[in-house]
Amino acid sequence: MTGGSLNLRTGSYGSLQQHLQNSVALPIQSPPISARKPPKMLPPGSKEKEWIILPWICKFCGRRKVGMLLLLITSVVVILSIVSILNKDAPAGPEINLFSSDHVWTMVNYSIKSPSAFVYPLVSVNNHTLNLSLSTKRVDAADLPVQTQSPSIIPVPHPCKKFSLPSLQTDKKRTGPRPCPVCYVPTEQVVFYMPTLPSKSPVLKNLSYVIEENSISNESTGGFVFGGYPSLNQRNEYFDIKESMTVHCGFVGGKKPGQGTGFDIDYDDLVEMDKCHGVVVASAIFGKYDVMQQPRNISEISKRTVCFYMFLDEETEAYIKNSSGLDDTKRVGLWRIVVVRNLPYADARRNGKVPKLLLHRLFPNARFSLWVDGKLELVVDPYQILERFLWRKNVSFAISRHYRRFDVFEEAEANKAAGKYDNASIDSQIGFYKSEGLTHYSDKKLPITSDVPEGCVIIREHIPITNLFTCLWFNEVDRFTSRDQLSFSTVRDRIMLSVNWTVDMFMDCERRNFVVQAYHRDLLEQWKAISASRLPPSSLETKESLNKPSPQDRVARSPPMEAKESLNKPSLPDGVARSPPMRKLPVRRKKSGSRKHRTRAVNSKDAVTF
Repeated sequence: MTGGSLNLRTGSYGSLQQHLQNSVALPIQSPPISARKPPKMLPPGSKEKEWIILPWICKFCGRRKVGMLLLLITSVVVILSIVSILNKDAPAGPEINLFSSDHVWTMVNYSIKSPSAFVYPLVSVNNHTLNLSLSTKRVDAADLPVQTQSPSIIPVPHPCKKFSLPSLQTDKKRTGPRPCPVCYVPTEQVVFYMPTLPSKSPVLKNLSYVIEENSISNESTGGFVFGGYPSLNQRNEYFDIKESMTVHCGFVGGKKPGQGTGFDIDYDDLVEMDKCHGVVVASAIFGKYDVMQQPRNISEISKRTVCFYMFLDEETEAYIKNSSGLDDTKRVGLWRIVVVRNLPYADARRNGKVPKLLLHRLFPNARFSLWVDGKLELVVDPYQILERFLWRKNVSFAISRHYRRFDVFEEAEANKAAGKYDNASIDSQIGFYKSEGLTHYSDKKLPITSDVPEGCVIIREHIPITNLFTCLWFNEVDRFTSRDQLSFSTVRDRIMLSVNWTVDMFMDCERRNFVVQAYHRDLLEQWKAISASRLPPSSLETKESLNKPSPQDRVARSPPMEAKESLNKPSLPDGVARSPPMRKLPVRRKKSGSRKHRTRAVNSKDAVTF
């Protein structure tokens, strides 16, 4: 191959590229005429240029790279042509605007009553756009700027529109609850579905709370000082919902929640809690009852805009300082630690109901909250959970229903059987609700799907009607037993009789999709003690004890898996030894092509017995 041919290919490749881009036939740079003979005959007229270019195209189209280039350029031209045709056919003006097109709006939003309820905040990787510098401790979701770019980046239709729950496979070997698939919006798109305006609160618009410095106890009504001892007449009046109401809602007898009321919190922590204007993820551990679980799979936007708060008592704080190394920053992973002093109840479970049901009082400026019990580990981003269970359904309160029980009477019997509370107190509470009209759950209550929630997770929007619901629910816990599953349906149903509002109850398997349940600390420590008792003996033991181990020692010295297997084996009567496993005898294979190996009769002396 000569240098002239190389120059020819280079020049012709560039000329072809320019020809396709500019759609103009440019002069082809070529070596002298002697290097290639021109055609003898050329058609006259305008076809002369075509016959000149045709040999060059036929020569180079056979080459792989040039052919691929032509195919790529042709595809680009076709795509651009289709896009230009669609742009010409698309209507102009406000009809293509997402916020004013009713047709497009119904594709994006399935349940919001009016498009004005949504203004999507702009999310960008650029920290300046979100004003999310690394030095900033927290940026509230309410402070995010409003979207000014084209809304075409919002997926249309909804990413989960075609999702359907697959049929659950039954496994006879595995009984009990398990998670099921849930469709979440991707984290980079989920904040576009956050409403900037609060949901409508039916009837109730203004809700205030009772603050009395000197509460008088009335033993006939029950309750504690922290709840303010509301009378039965006041309790009944609170279910008659009006536009403006003042109700008992804990924290009675102090200046503000967390100051002089019981459940006291340091002033610095209260200041930080007041700064949270967006989403709150809260949990609590009292009495060292659980081990702190760190959230996983949390997006960067959630780490900067979501408030993660863990409430502890002084006993649990001391335990965490020894185990997790809690320092002056008051942070353990994503959790900001808040130590609570002067607890209002002697029961740690009842103390845990204060932040669980009264988060709107501890975080008065928050818009949304996600409560997670201390034994649970959050494994899905909070924004994805809010979009899936609140915003997509246009509801303001969501909780999962119990996976097995739907009737309050059955739940009461299960609590008594498990020793969750004093049986007489449970019977008294159920008897009181029954006198008010509580009945067994049946299909007549549909579309209500259950009367028994799995209350370890609560997803809510802080609006007056949901705040009232949790206040009255807490009053029932303060008056009766701390088992909040027993009082849930009574408060819900009585509010539903007054206003058009209800609680959305989703399947328990969906809850198990975004939280993982761990074991309580006392059970873990019990297992740890059992494992420690099975450790090898110390070097101070005598040589004889090592040479003659007992059966228990043999189990203790075995590896964990072997110890587990040995414990699972059935026990034998005294004096009966367990037979060793049968060993397989080596099999002698006859070599191919050998005639010396013959079958030998086995003599009685050579017989082997097993």
